[in-house]
Amino acid sequence: MTTSTPSNFVRLLGEQVRHEFTASQQYIAIAIWFDDQDLPRLAERFYAQSVEERNHAMMMVRYMLDRDWGVEIPGVDAVRNAFDKPAEPISLALAQEKNVTEQCEALFRAARDEGDVLSEQFMLWFLKEQVEEVSSMNSLLTITERAGEDWFQIEEHLARENQSEPADSSAPEAAGGAL
Repeated sequence: MTTSTPSNFVRLLGEQVRHEFTASQQYIAIAIWFDDQDLPRLAERFYAQSVEERNHAMMMVRYMLDRDWGVEIPGVDAVRNAFDKPAEPISLALAQEKNVTEQCEALFRAARDEGDVLSEQFMLWFLKEQVEEVSSMNSLLTITERAGEDWFQIEEHLARENQSEPADSSAPEAAGGAL
């Protein structure tokens, strides 16, 4: 483990690990709310999203380990658990994904500013992933808003949508393996 003062990129990446774990917990809270509302497909989508965010955090941890940078696993920020209608947690998720995109952009810029081409390359995968995440959440919010008070239309949409994605062979390795 390196003992020198971490670069701005390393500091931001450590913070991003916290953001990813927090996102994972937020998605669990959202999934549980949907589960409690008897909306199993929405719950399933957000349970899976929670695992994906956890995997992102562990990819970052693996990268830090591989670069011989110190790794500290942080606690997570508070999450919201109560909602009134499906558009609320999905809006929260969309805002969260947009925020993560900004964080990933800042990480990429920090790597570029520091001349760290390895970290710049590492962050490209996350930037590509964020385009997909924001687009997906934006579409889900649009469907949810169109459904209005008929929440089961959202469930029907998700039942028709192909939710299984092939594994991305270009994804960084996750510490301990992806779930």
